[in-house]
Amino acid sequence: MSEIRARRLVCLTGFMGSGKSTTARLLASQLGCPNIDLDRRITEAAGLSIPEIFARKGEAEFRRLETTQLARIVAEASESQRPRIVSLGGGTIAQPQNLALLRENGATLIWLRCSIEELLRRCAQITDRPLFRDEPSFRRLYEERLPTYELADYHVDSRTEPARVVEQIIALGIFPGVVV
Repeated sequence: MSEIRARRLVCLTGFMGSGKSTTARLLASQLGCPNIDLDRRITEAAGLSIPEIFARKGEAEFRRLETTQLARIVAEASESQRPRIVSLGGGTIAQPQNLALLRENGATLIWLRCSIEELLRRCAQITDRPLFRDEPSFRRLYEERLPTYELADYHVDSRTEPARVVEQIIALGIFPGVVV
Protein backbone atom coordinates (compact mmCIF):
# COMPACT_ATOMS: atom_id res chain seq x y z
CA MET A 1 0.00 0.00 0.00
CA SER A 2 1.56 3.28 -1.05
CA GLU A 3 1.89 6.14 1.40
CA ILE A 4 0.00 8.46 -0.96
CA ARG A 5 -2.93 6.06 -1.20
CA ALA A 6 -3.07 5.62 2.57
CA ARG A 7 -3.44 9.36 3.06
CA ARG A 8 -6.27 9.73 0.59
CA LEU A 9 -8.74 8.60 3.20
CA VAL A 10 -8.06 9.47 6.84
CA CYS A 11 -10.84 8.25 9.11
CA LEU A 12 -11.42 9.26 12.70
CA THR A 13 -12.98 6.55 14.81
CA GLY A 14 -13.92 6.29 18.46
CA PHE A 15 -16.81 5.99 20.83
CA MET A 16 -19.69 8.47 21.02
CA GLY A 17 -18.50 11.67 22.61
CA SER A 18 -14.85 11.23 21.64
CA GLY A 19 -14.92 14.29 19.37
CA LYS A 20 -14.80 12.72 15.93
CA SER A 21 -16.98 15.23 14.08
CA THR A 22 -15.48 18.34 15.67
CA THR A 23 -11.91 17.12 15.27
CA ALA A 24 -12.50 16.09 11.64
CA ARG A 25 -13.91 19.54 10.79
CA LEU A 26 -10.97 21.33 12.40
CA LEU A 27 -8.37 19.01 10.87
CA ALA A 28 -9.84 19.26 7.38
CA SER A 29 -10.00 23.03 7.69
CA GLN A 30 -6.39 23.25 8.79
CA LEU A 31 -5.24 20.95 5.98
CA GLY A 32 -7.48 22.55 3.35
CA CYS A 33 -9.11 19.28 2.36
CA PRO A 34 -12.68 17.95 2.34
CA ASN A 35 -14.35 16.85 5.56
CA ILE A 36 -17.00 14.16 5.37
CA ASP A 37 -19.25 13.23 8.28
CA LEU A 38 -20.58 9.70 7.75
CA ASP A 39 -23.54 10.23 10.07
CA ARG A 40 -24.55 13.33 8.11
CA ARG A 41 -24.34 11.37 4.86
CA ILE A 42 -26.60 8.70 6.34
CA THR A 43 -29.21 11.20 7.53
CA GLU A 44 -29.19 13.02 4.18
CA ALA A 45 -29.64 9.74 2.28
CA ALA A 46 -32.43 8.53 4.56
CA GLY A 47 -34.17 11.87 4.98
CA LEU A 48 -34.40 11.03 8.68
CA SER A 49 -32.36 11.76 11.79
CA ILE A 50 -30.34 8.91 13.26
CA PRO A 51 -32.77 8.45 16.19
CA GLU A 52 -35.64 8.35 13.65
CA ILE A 53 -33.84 5.72 11.55
CA PHE A 54 -33.34 3.56 14.66
CA ALA A 55 -36.93 4.07 15.84
CA ARG A 56 -38.68 3.56 12.50
CA LYS A 57 -36.41 1.14 10.66
CA GLY A 58 -34.16 -0.42 13.30
CA GLU A 59 -30.43 -0.74 13.78
CA ALA A 60 -30.03 -3.27 10.94
CA GLU A 61 -31.32 -0.72 8.42
CA PHE A 62 -29.10 1.96 9.92
CA ARG A 63 -26.07 -0.33 9.52
CA ARG A 64 -27.06 -1.08 5.90
CA LEU A 65 -27.26 2.65 5.16
CA GLU A 66 -23.95 3.18 6.94
CA THR A 67 -22.18 0.58 4.78
CA THR A 68 -23.72 1.99 1.58
CA GLN A 69 -22.65 5.55 2.39
CA LEU A 70 -19.20 4.44 3.50
CA ALA A 71 -18.73 2.64 0.17
CA ARG A 72 -19.68 5.87 -1.63
CA ILE A 73 -17.16 7.86 0.39
CA VAL A 74 -14.44 5.30 -0.38
CA ALA A 75 -15.28 5.45 -4.10
CA GLU A 76 -15.13 9.26 -4.09
CA ALA A 77 -11.76 9.17 -2.33
CA SER A 78 -10.33 6.75 -4.88
CA GLU A 79 -11.13 9.24 -7.64
CA SER A 80 -9.43 12.17 -5.89
CA GLN A 81 -5.80 13.06 -5.35
CA ARG A 82 -6.60 15.14 -2.26
CA PRO A 83 -6.90 13.56 1.16
CA ARG A 84 -10.34 13.42 2.74
CA ILE A 85 -10.94 13.52 6.47
CA VAL A 86 -13.87 11.32 7.45
CA SER A 87 -15.58 11.18 10.83
CA LEU A 88 -16.99 7.69 11.19
CA GLY A 89 -19.85 6.69 13.41
CA GLY A 90 -18.99 5.13 16.76
CA GLY A 91 -19.97 1.67 15.54
CA THR A 92 -18.78 1.88 11.94
CA ILE A 93 -15.60 -0.17 12.22
CA ALA A 94 -17.25 -2.58 14.66
CA GLN A 95 -19.04 -3.90 11.55
CA PRO A 96 -16.55 -6.32 9.91
CA GLN A 97 -17.57 -5.41 6.34
CA ASN A 98 -16.88 -1.72 7.01
CA LEU A 99 -13.48 -2.34 8.55
CA ALA A 100 -12.60 -4.62 5.62
CA LEU A 101 -13.73 -1.99 3.10
CA LEU A 102 -11.55 0.67 4.73
CA ARG A 103 -8.53 -1.65 5.00
CA GLU A 104 -8.86 -2.84 1.40
CA ASN A 105 -8.89 0.76 0.22
CA GLY A 106 -5.88 1.91 2.21
CA ALA A 107 -7.69 4.12 4.70
CA THR A 108 -5.71 5.41 7.66
CA LEU A 109 -7.65 4.91 10.88
CA ILE A 110 -7.10 7.21 13.84
CA TRP A 111 -8.76 6.29 17.12
CA LEU A 112 -9.74 9.25 19.27
CA ARG A 113 -9.13 7.55 22.60
CA CYS A 114 -10.94 8.87 25.66
CA SER A 115 -11.65 7.41 29.10
CA ILE A 116 -15.10 5.96 29.69
CA GLU A 117 -15.64 8.44 32.53
CA GLU A 118 -14.94 11.41 30.24
CA LEU A 119 -17.18 9.96 27.52
CA LEU A 120 -20.00 9.53 30.03
CA ARG A 121 -19.55 13.11 31.21
CA ARG A 122 -19.66 14.41 27.63
CA CYS A 123 -22.69 12.35 26.65
CA ALA A 124 -24.73 12.71 29.86
CA GLN A 125 -26.81 15.63 28.51
CA ILE A 126 -27.19 14.32 24.95
CA THR A 127 -30.61 12.95 24.15
CA ASP A 128 -30.24 12.09 20.45
CA ARG A 129 -27.96 9.05 20.80
CA PRO A 130 -30.10 5.97 20.18
CA LEU A 131 -27.55 3.56 21.68
CA PHE A 132 -27.07 5.57 24.90
CA ARG A 133 -29.89 4.33 27.08
CA ASP A 134 -28.22 4.21 30.49
CA GLU A 135 -24.77 4.04 32.03
CA PRO A 136 -24.52 0.22 32.24
CA SER A 137 -25.46 -0.22 28.55
CA PHE A 138 -23.07 2.63 27.63
CA ARG A 139 -20.21 0.88 29.45
CA ARG A 140 -21.10 -2.49 27.88
CA LEU A 141 -21.15 -1.05 24.37
CA TYR A 142 -17.83 0.70 24.96
CA GLU A 143 -16.24 -2.56 26.14
CA GLU A 144 -17.65 -4.42 23.11
CA ARG A 145 -16.22 -1.87 20.67
CA LEU A 146 -12.88 -1.28 22.39
CA PRO A 147 -11.02 -4.19 20.71
CA THR A 148 -12.04 -2.84 17.30
CA TYR A 149 -10.90 0.70 18.10
CA GLU A 150 -7.56 -0.70 19.20
CA LEU A 151 -7.05 -1.95 15.62
CA ALA A 152 -6.68 1.65 14.40
CA ASP A 153 -3.37 2.65 12.84
CA TYR A 154 -2.93 5.49 15.32
CA HIS A 155 -4.27 6.20 18.80
CA VAL A 156 -4.68 9.85 19.80
CA ASP A 157 -5.73 11.10 23.23
CA SER A 158 -8.97 13.07 22.80
CA ARG A 159 -9.49 14.07 26.44
CA THR A 160 -8.19 17.54 25.63
CA GLU A 161 -9.67 20.40 23.58
CA PRO A 162 -10.20 19.70 19.86
CA ALA A 163 -7.41 22.04 18.69
CA ARG A 164 -4.89 20.01 20.75
CA VAL A 165 -6.27 16.77 19.30
CA VAL A 166 -5.70 18.18 15.79
CA GLU A 167 -2.12 19.08 16.75
CA GLN A 168 -1.55 15.50 17.91
CA ILE A 169 -2.87 14.15 14.61
CA ILE A 170 -0.69 16.48 12.55
CA ALA A 171 2.29 15.53 14.72
CA LEU A 172 1.85 11.93 13.55
CA GLY A 173 3.55 13.01 10.32
CA ILE A 174 1.03 11.39 7.98
CA PHE A 175 0.42 14.62 6.05
CA PRO A 176 3.62 15.54 4.19
CA GLY A 177 4.64 19.17 4.36
CA VAL A 178 2.34 19.92 7.30
CA VAL A 179 3.92 20.66 10.65
CA VAL A 180 2.46 21.49 14.03
